[in-house]
Amino acid sequence: MSRGDEFGRRLADLSDRMLKTRHSSLRNGLEEMDMQSIDKYRDIQAEATEWRRYLHQHPELDYRLENTARFVAEKLASFGINHIETGIAKTGIVAVVQGGRGEGPTIGLRADMDALPILEASNKPWSSTTAGQMHACGHDGHTAMLLGAAKYLAATRDFKGSIALIFQPAEEDGYGDRLGGQKMVEAGIMERYGISRVFGMHNFPGMDIGKFGICHGPIMAAQDDFEIIVKGKGGHASRPHDTIDPVVIAAQIIIGLQTLVSRQTNPVESLVISVTRFTGSNSNTVIPDRVGMAGTVRTLVPGLRDFAEKQIATTAQGIARIYGAEVDFDYQRYVPVTVNHPDETDSAIAAARRLVGPSSVDDKLRVRMGSEDFAYMLEARPGAFIFIGNGPTAGVHHPAYDFNDEAIPYGIGYWVNLVETELGS
Repeated sequence: MSRGDEFGRRLADLSDRMLKTRHSSLRNGLEEMDMQSIDKYRDIQAEATEWRRYLHQHPELDYRLENTARFVAEKLASFGINHIETGIAKTGIVAVVQGGRGEGPTIGLRADMDALPILEASNKPWSSTTAGQMHACGHDGHTAMLLGAAKYLAATRDFKGSIALIFQPAEEDGYGDRLGGQKMVEAGIMERYGISRVFGMHNFPGMDIGKFGICHGPIMAAQDDFEIIVKGKGGHASRPHDTIDPVVIAAQIIIGLQTLVSRQTNPVESLVISVTRFTGSNSNTVIPDRVGMAGTVRTLVPGLRDFAEKQIATTAQGIARIYGAEVDFDYQRYVPVTVNHPDETDSAIAAARRLVGPSSVDDKLRVRMGSEDFAYMLEARPGAFIFIGNGPTAGVHHPAYDFNDEAIPYGIGYWVNLVETELGS
């Protein structure tokens, strides 16, 4: 190639890059021009904050949400919503709002309502009044934001078709039963209300207020739980040679399980195995007959669930056998991977960007290894799950956590924009 040809090629490349940059800037500028003002949703913020703080002061667990469900149903009725069904999956609620622009599909918007069995340490004036229970995951905020959107949409009805407002119990714990997302799907809400697509949202401590995060495909991990009982031979702690010490054996098993992650799993595939409970003797001088331990497994690849279930059992039994002990093993599959669908994820991104602009929406958020029973709804219908910034608060499931009320107008605005994005044309 001659020097002249090379110069011409470089000039053409430069022009192409400049044109692409200009088109990108123009596209971002148009998106910015189409943005809605968050101020229109601040009118509801004060009222929704009162709802949120009331729910925070009166937390309830799993399916035992009698006061919470009653509060939500009464608010929905006060907005002029006539179609409200309660008692779904024990204490769940679905309320339908018809649009004012004619026929169209029905989309579902979901919020979870339950709290956690944690002693609160936030020291806020609206702290929990029930000892040992608190809204440590922000479900009070999720409920308040969807109620705020319900009030706005019931007043404007500037959309076609209808929305099904899903208020779900038992996202954290099924109290000996299946989780609430699964039970509501099994109760037939998708079919009964003709829901064609479904959307969820969760707060994200550490993400700035006014920002959102989402990704295509898997966004949260599957959750499985396991329990191992090591059965040895107990005795006096001063004579360990006369025992088959299940404490030492259990400690070896815990170490052995970590090699399943570090040495037997492809490092580019995600596997988490955590032992979180350990029970043994109640005395410093007694080696117990048996030790119990339990934990959780998180995966993103279906094959790793099978691998984990098989290899945790094999590892525990093999180590126990070396020392002459036995193992009882139980493995429960709880929550599948939360997988966002392509078109619905694009809709969620567009709705968030219309509210806060392209630069405040991370559409390539890194996958989280926490789990979310909204996964069952995404298995039943296409949809998307998005995170909303909660600011520099304590992390979820921490005693000092509190939902940030400054996120409320952004959550309301996202729901409204999503409805108008999906059902407005």
